[in-house]
Amino acid sequence: MRVHQAIENYDHKEQSSVLTIGTFDGVHIGHQKIIQRLNEIKNKSVERSMILTFYPHPRRVLDQSKDIKMLTTMDEKTHLLEKFGLDDLIIEPFTKEFSRLSALDFVRNILVNQLNIKKLVIGYDHHFGKNREGNFEQLIEFGDLYDFSVEKISAQEIESVSVSSTKIRKAIENGDITTANKYLGYNYLLTGEIIKGKGIGRQINFPTVNLKIAEDFKLIPKKGVYVVRAHFNKNTVFGIMNIGFRPTVGGKGQTIEIHLLDFQGDLYGDKLQVEVLTRLRDEKKFESIDDLAIQISKDEKSARIWLMNLK
Repeated sequence: MRVHQAIENYDHKEQSSVLTIGTFDGVHIGHQKIIQRLNEIKNKSVERSMILTFYPHPRRVLDQSKDIKMLTTMDEKTHLLEKFGLDDLIIEPFTKEFSRLSALDFVRNILVNQLNIKKLVIGYDHHFGKNREGNFEQLIEFGDLYDFSVEKISAQEIESVSVSSTKIRKAIENGDITTANKYLGYNYLLTGEIIKGKGIGRQINFPTVNLKIAEDFKLIPKKGVYVVRAHFNKNTVFGIMNIGFRPTVGGKGQTIEIHLLDFQGDLYGDKLQVEVLTRLRDEKKFESIDDLAIQISKDEKSARIWLMNLK
């Protein structure tokens, strides 16, 4: 999959395309239905298969008063989309100026003149253009005018799996990782850099790595202890992760700390991607560091038992 930063950098304008458009936050199983249909069409044609998405998320540009959290960073979204065998991913910078494009200008100037579409695949509730004025009926009219066809994935096809990005966000905020992962179709991801902590875990024989996520809009799961699968430097290691404020040791800010099972090594500065597998318990303040160490030992045993049943 070729990744193009902005429509103006797309360099296959002479070849027609089959396209879908959206923010695809989370790339969940509802999104995947649309992408799978895109691929089915591509396999029967000579068009390039293409996704047009936007960064930042339009809601973060148009409604800056709200603290809007996202399921995926742009790197995570790209990583997930790469698995579908698409030809092109175009990441268009979303600005207030771009949002003012009329539905007609968007279709004529971008989809037709720049991306050379022959078929457009959209979700049942798709709107576009200034004030979301464009709808499916208008797309049909524009298609007749500019010689492209439009296919809508029906509400029944998508709602049959009862999934939405909003529903997944709520599940993650509530610590219901099992439900979130079911709707995503994969394990929820956290990606960042390993930074140096205060070394308290090492003092009690449970060394941890601290994960720093650069994107402040990334949705962090509810405080608590989780079982995770960590990826770094071509290694894959299971672990237990604590998200919270470390009340037992007087922590000041929220941290994400991971104790890697059966691994030793210095990882500071490395990139780490974590799959969140399941939640073990809430964060808790203990009477002493020794009590904390006893609980972590119990958490590790619980994690290993859970992992024994992992398929």
